[in-house]
Amino acid sequence: MADKCHPVLKASRGKPAPDAATLSYEFNSGETIPDHFHPEDQLVFASKGVMTVRTEEGTWVVPPLRAVWIPSGVPHSIRISGAASMRTIYFRSGMIRKLSGRCSVINVSPLLRELILHACSLGKLSRPVAAERRLLEMIGDQLKNAPAVGLQLPFPSDPRAKRIVERLRDEPGMQATLDELCRHCGGSKRTIQRAFIAETNMTFDKWRRQLRLMHALQFLASGHKVTTAAIDAGYDSPSAFIAMFKKHFGATPSQYFKAEA
Repeated sequence: MADKCHPVLKASRGKPAPDAATLSYEFNSGETIPDHFHPEDQLVFASKGVMTVRTEEGTWVVPPLRAVWIPSGVPHSIRISGAASMRTIYFRSGMIRKLSGRCSVINVSPLLRELILHACSLGKLSRPVAAERRLLEMIGDQLKNAPAVGLQLPFPSDPRAKRIVERLRDEPGMQATLDELCRHCGGSKRTIQRAFIAETNMTFDKWRRQLRLMHALQFLASGHKVTTAAIDAGYDSPSAFIAMFKKHFGATPSQYFKAEA
């Protein structure tokens, strides 16, 4: 369904249509925005909390001080982990040309963060207004150069691989081997491994590690302790999880969420 809650970029009362519009939301942990789509490109920024964006193609986790780019027309849902502050900018479709036509998570620099927050204080932005045009240009430049973050989990389309994905998505900490999973999905180990590499650009083992890390990140944002998050995500020990988290984010879980505050 179309998103009925966001501002539509249409002309009103004799004024030209804006080129971008913003919204700010405060969410409680566990809230969900159901499947919807919109005609604009969307930048969703998490200034606090963790958001999980899901489409038919995969899942993207947006931790604090990251943002996800959602192209126009892509149906998606958003789930909130931990109290979250969402800041959203809707751009006229195609205005930020250098960003891909697929969802992606990007790092938000301190400058881009301030630009997003300033834009959200204005509501709607139009290029004919000099100050607003300059603001949009600066945001566009920052977005074009923002590095992508490996927090996406693409889904394979092969029906046998999809059955494995659905099972692990429901229980990320499951300790079943790939051989055991293959017996339930109706495909050979070799076939499943090929499907993951061809359709997700990840080996099955890497895909599973990514799933566990993203699941644990959501647990931490919801207020769970490191030990609980590690066990639920299937790590052998809390220390193994902390080591993986630090390798991925450059900080321990406690350091990471302390920096958010």
